[in-house]
Amino acid sequence: MPSITELCRELRQRQTPAETLLWNQLRNRKLLGKKFLRQHPIFIKSVQGLVQCYIPDFYCAEANLIVEADGPVHLYKRDYDKNRDAVLSGLGLQILRFENKQIENDMSGVLEVIKLALDK
Repeated sequence: MPSITELCRELRQRQTPAETLLWNQLRNRKLLGKKFLRQHPIFIKSVQGLVQCYIPDFYCAEANLIVEADGPVHLYKRDYDKNRDAVLSGLGLQILRFENKQIENDMSGVLEVIKLALDK
């Protein structure tokens, strides 16, 4: 079983075309000077003492913001995504979800929504 670090590296190496497009707009503090990380693990300890790990597509710690690029697989993971979003929101994180088609066809609109979230 791969380590979390290895899994994150693998996810970065096989990102979707939409993730690549969005990453090119977020990397190197291109958007409002905010630092984004891609496929960065967030660890959470439950009240039972169990540790869970969530790996968002893009994460800005400075703004407590997660940005997700949702492809077709997310149609089958709605319950998981809903639970995951509830857990991460409970930590004070804001989650923005965009469909891959939206990223590919309306990058300026996607970036405007992200900018609004960063300005809060």
